[in-house]
Amino acid sequence: MAEAVAEQAQIEQRRREEQRLERAKRQREKAALGGLWSRRDLLGRVGWMLFGVFSVTTLLAAVRSAFPRILFLPPSSFKAGKPTDYAVGEVSEKWKKDYRVWIVRQPDGFYALWAKCTHLGCTPRWLTAEAKFKCPCHGSGFYRSGINFEGPAPRPLERVKISLADDGQIVIDKATKYLFEKGQWGKPGSFLKA
Repeated sequence: MAEAVAEQAQIEQRRREEQRLERAKRQREKAALGGLWSRRDLLGRVGWMLFGVFSVTTLLAAVRSAFPRILFLPPSSFKAGKPTDYAVGEVSEKWKKDYRVWIVRQPDGFYALWAKCTHLGCTPRWLTAEAKFKCPCHGSGFYRSGINFEGPAPRPLERVKISLADDGQIVIDKATKYLFEKGQWGKPGSFLKA
């Protein structure tokens, strides 16, 4: 039993001596390189750098996902002023930039046209001198009523819902559209009687 303990102590002593000699050997090798990193050191540091870059990228992606991409659009309905603000025979471009809508005043009432060409979705321009809407992209032309008469547009412009609010202002609702080819221009909401 005492021999086994002594033998175990000798093995432990030899192990410590071998470890000390190995450490001394590494120190000598490192000193011989003149301060350069060994291959093991270089690969270890590169590995930790890659892990750090990956961790930071993952953390930034997690933080970015907390802020979703949102497209803020103007409301689909808006008040466009009193009927007396519009002259008879006028095509008002007051709401074209903000809401993409024209308000057309006729002697018997109002209608609102969606300012989007039915060909490829460009925004046409109102040409007062020629009394027509003209698309700058491919040359589609529309009468004041919105009916197409030239160019590649396959159908007339769309009307949007127009009504009168309790306070006497005109309310335009772009969420409701009326199509000429479906016979919807005669439906209530496509025209506001003055």
